[in-house]
Amino acid sequence: MQTPLRLGTRGSPLALAQAGMVARVLEQTHGLAPDAITIVPIRTGGDKVQDRPLAELGGKGVWTKELDRALLAGDIDFAVHSMKDVESVRPASIVIAAILPRADVRDRLIGAAAIDDLPRGARVGTSSPRRAAQLRRLRPDLEIVPFRGNVDTRLARLERGEADATLLAAAGLDRLGRDSVGSAVPIGTMLPAAAQAAIGIEARARDADLLAWLAAVGDRETERCIQAERTLLAKLGGDCRSPVAALATQGKTGIHLRAEIFSPDGALHAQGEALLNEPNEAARLAQRLFEAAPAALRAQFSG
Repeated sequence: MQTPLRLGTRGSPLALAQAGMVARVLEQTHGLAPDAITIVPIRTGGDKVQDRPLAELGGKGVWTKELDRALLAGDIDFAVHSMKDVESVRPASIVIAAILPRADVRDRLIGAAAIDDLPRGARVGTSSPRRAAQLRRLRPDLEIVPFRGNVDTRLARLERGEADATLLAAAGLDRLGRDSVGSAVPIGTMLPAAAQAAIGIEARARDADLLAWLAAVGDRETERCIQAERTLLAKLGGDCRSPVAALATQGKTGIHLRAEIFSPDGALHAQGEALLNEPNEAARLAQRLFEAAPAALRAQFSG
């Protein structure tokens, strides 16, 4: 592979840390010099506007469209993404070439040891529809306040007293060296977002040699699990306002997929699980969730 190669990424501290991880593993796997991959930060729409909910900015596309544009224009050779921020349906001209081994999928609560320990009426900062709905279902007394920004921004806002607690992804905190920050919320209490804790690498569909070169660092188990979660999302047909939680794990008998959908206030809820022994089982689980949901909840999804 001809070097140097240009790796596009968002410019947040976490995105840059993840891009560095990708560059290092590629260099080590392929025996490249440390400077063989140049990291190219690209400011996305989601980074530029921090005072409005993601849904008002156009959904998950605010994290990907500038990187997509740079990739298709040839300004970068490949891109790195947090997979939970990548739309479930992508342009045919762009391919997910590899996904690194998944990290800790849990959320961490900062501000209390556990959700049950939060004082009555506590303000919890989050702009995640999933986290907000799960919190409202667990603790209807809590006040959810909008909280956007990178990890340091949200921790600073918490320190200033803008909320009593917040939730952040354990994987992101770990990648920033903040492994002692917060208390992990058990998966049985809060199922994570689909594709949480997974780092993906995308490249142009026409670059067959590069795609094969990138695929060498992919973790096949993680890739199968993330694909199952993304298939479920695509079949549900929700948008960035639709609270969905999903987690696929590899077991001895196959991939086990659990999923939940919520109304924004957490009052309406449907859940299900499946063992993915057949290619279309993730889509069938999504359809079963949709059909089991109350009519008001189904209205948020196309099914």
